[in-house]
Amino acid sequence: MTGTIDRKKFVTEILANRSEDLLVVSGLGSSTYDVADIEDNPRNFYLWGAMGQAVPVAIGLAVAQPDKRVLVITGDGEMLMGLGALSAAGNAPVRNLAVLVLDNGHYSETGGQPTHTSGSTDIGGVAAQCGFKVTRAISDMDSISEIKSALLDVDGPVMMVAKVALKTYGAIVEPQTRIGHYIAARFRMATTDRGEVALDH
Repeated sequence: MTGTIDRKKFVTEILANRSEDLLVVSGLGSSTYDVADIEDNPRNFYLWGAMGQAVPVAIGLAVAQPDKRVLVITGDGEMLMGLGALSAAGNAPVRNLAVLVLDNGHYSETGGQPTHTSGSTDIGGVAAQCGFKVTRAISDMDSISEIKSALLDVDGPVMMVAKVALKTYGAIVEPQTRIGHYIAARFRMATTDRGEVALDH
């Protein structure tokens, strides 16, 4: 099922008035572009080409930083690549983990081929069977306040699947840097209160 949600507006609402204790892991492609365009926050961990690794990275962060909320923002294609990680999350001590899947039913980065969520695969259903405490799919903006509360406040692991519209969003806005070691170092400094890190080309 294709939804009517405007992906960028939805992510903007989710990250509005963001707490300093919120750590965001974004999957490759559109989710990273959106998160970075809203705010290139040092507490964002962008995954450029590590398809399927958003949830595994977030599990490690959630275990290491139990007093902070860890939010994954990723697409259906990236999540389908890492379905096994849902089982790991469901069996890990990660009450502070939430996953938002922006599901347009297509691989937007590689030409718009349909993903299996265009067929019979229900990512939220998989997550529920893997032990996620709360799962829900939505296809409009009507309940965004409730969805935001679940993603940021409810004991997890939590998964929300937003059925976003399949559309072109104009020019891609990338983070200020795609240098992996800089993004990792900046994130580490921001999440351990060790100050700033210089960008060294």
